Amino acid sequence: MTQAAIIWVDADACPNVIKDILFRAAVRTKTETILIANQPISTPSSPLIRAIQVSAGFDVADNEIVQRCNKGDLVITQDIPLASEVIDKGALALSPRGELFTRENIRARLNIRDFMDTMRSSGIQTGGPPALNQSDRMAFANQLDKWLAQQPKK
Repeated sequence: MTQAAIIWVDADACPNVIKDILFRAAVRTKTETILIANQPISTPSSPLIRAIQVSAGFDVADNEIVQRCNKGDLVITQDIPLASEVIDKGALALSPRGELFTRENIRARLNIRDFMDTMRSSGIQTGGPPALNQSDRMAFANQLDKWLAQQPKK
């Protein structure tokens, strides 16, 4: 019997509205969901949902997720290098905007990220991403539901 897949959340930067969608889905589908963060994260009272606080520091939460996730798990993150690492382990990565990162698209996303970092470090203001909107939330919920539908029934 295969182990049930887990949803891992890079929780420090995950918008609350996305966490709420995840919490409802975890309870509805009985899917273990674990939030990893450098700070305390409140979660609903459910045996399926828990938060793990790691020490502060660069990439500490990311490294914890990479270490703990397994093939077939889902990782919620907008961190492109983290997404690349979990994909290499056989997990899937989904951004809070509903973009599914795959082996096919992650290299291009890393290249764009590195290019933008180079621009910012040379003093060019690139601005941040736009605010999360309703279509982003819907795209996220749709991708999450697709992944959940592919999981073995409990």
